[in-house]
Amino acid sequence: MSTHRPYVLDSDVFIAAKNSYYAFAICPGFWDSLIHHYGAGDVRSIDRVRGELLAGRKTEDLVQWVKEQLPPAFFLDTDEEAVTDAYGQVMLWVQRNAQYFDQAKAKFATEADGWLVAHAMIHGVTVITNEQPRPQSRNRILLPDVCVQFNVTYKDTFAMLNELAVRYEWRASI
Repeated sequence: MSTHRPYVLDSDVFIAAKNSYYAFAICPGFWDSLIHHYGAGDVRSIDRVRGELLAGRKTEDLVQWVKEQLPPAFFLDTDEEAVTDAYGQVMLWVQRNAQYFDQAKAKFATEADGWLVAHAMIHGVTVITNEQPRPQSRNRILLPDVCVQFNVTYKDTFAMLNELAVRYEWRASI
C-alpha cells in the first residue's frame, strides 16, 4: 500500500527530463515508469500541462510521446467547479501581491502553475516540480512559493522517484 499522496506533475518535469537526465534515447525506463505509476494511480497531471507540452513542435519526441504513448486520462480535467474556485483564490492572491512585477503576474496567468496548485488544494495531491523556491523573487512567480502560500505539498522529480521506489538499471546495448 502506498504511503505517499498521489503526484501531479508540472510541465518542467517532462521537459527537463527529455532535455537532460532522462532523454528518451538514454533512459526510456523513466517514461515507462511514468506510465506504470499512472496505471497504479500514483502519477497524473492536468489538462493545462498537456496543453503546454503539446505546444512544442509536432516532430519533437516529447510531443509525440504525449500524443501516442500517454493515455488521455493521464491528464485530469481542471474544469470542475471546486478547482476553478480554488484557481480564483490563487489568482486573486497573485494579483494582490505587491511583491511581484506586473509582467510576472501576467506570465503566471498564462501558465499551468496556478491550475496545478488549485487542483492540489482540492484533491490533496503532491505537486512535482523541478522549480526551486525563491520567496524574494519579484520578476517570476515560482510554483513552490505559491504551493507554500496555499499549504500544498511540493517535491522534486528525484523525491517522487525515490518514494515510488523507481530504479533504473544499466544493460549493455545489443
